[in-house]
Amino acid sequence: MSPTSGEWTADEMMTIAAARRLTDGTACFVGIGLPSTAANLARRTHAPGLTLIYESGTIGAKPGRLPLSIGDGILAETADTVVSVPEIFNYWLQPGRIGVGFLGAAQIDRYGNINTTVIGDYADPKVRLPGAGGAPEIAASCGEVIVIVRQSRRAFVDRVDFVTSVGFGAGSGDRERLGLRGRGPRTVITDLGVLAPDPDTAELRVTHLHPGVTLEAAREATGWPLAAAPGLETTPAPTEAELRELRALVAATPGREGS
Repeated sequence: MSPTSGEWTADEMMTIAAARRLTDGTACFVGIGLPSTAANLARRTHAPGLTLIYESGTIGAKPGRLPLSIGDGILAETADTVVSVPEIFNYWLQPGRIGVGFLGAAQIDRYGNINTTVIGDYADPKVRLPGAGGAPEIAASCGEVIVIVRQSRRAFVDRVDFVTSVGFGAGSGDRERLGLRGRGPRTVITDLGVLAPDPDTAELRVTHLHPGVTLEAAREATGWPLAAAPGLETTPAPTEAELRELRALVAATPGREGS
């Protein structure tokens, strides 16, 4: 992880910025990886009433370390309840009972569409990715979606190679035309800053830059002409308490020390 200051790394800034977006009392459908790190950090800091829901059927999980997969036993051991996977999707997610979906991405495009399926042509891909899992349903039905992904031209592309999870399709109005319940990706958090959809076009534009990051650097790491929102802001730096809790969470996870 490349440092952005002598006190924290770019990944730490990204994770903390993502955690801050989660509010206390919210039900959050969490993906493994960066989303899980940020969501668990939020629960340990400013949002102790955050309800973490994982695809495996755990509701209200409170792990003391980062889960290694959705099947990690620590999720079931610390959950308020465990239900079947069909119940998670059919009763909780699809009817709109979950406020926030927290996802990662291999690719994301200017309209917030996510690819976690293939890089290159589907029939003859350069890379075969882990696939959809529950992400398409999360992107379709959660009240809103937060995406966390490191920013580079390889990940931030003009058009994804494959639409695994729909953001705003080809632009404003597509979600409504497709009959998708949720409001889509309202926030994309990266190691450089924060992006959000333009209210008129739904194209992602930068609203915040992390400390020490320039607009030119963010544009250089983006595969489309990245616009800046009016009143572009600087993300507040991590606090000592945020860094302490994040580092303790990572240190408690096997294989994650020093990452």
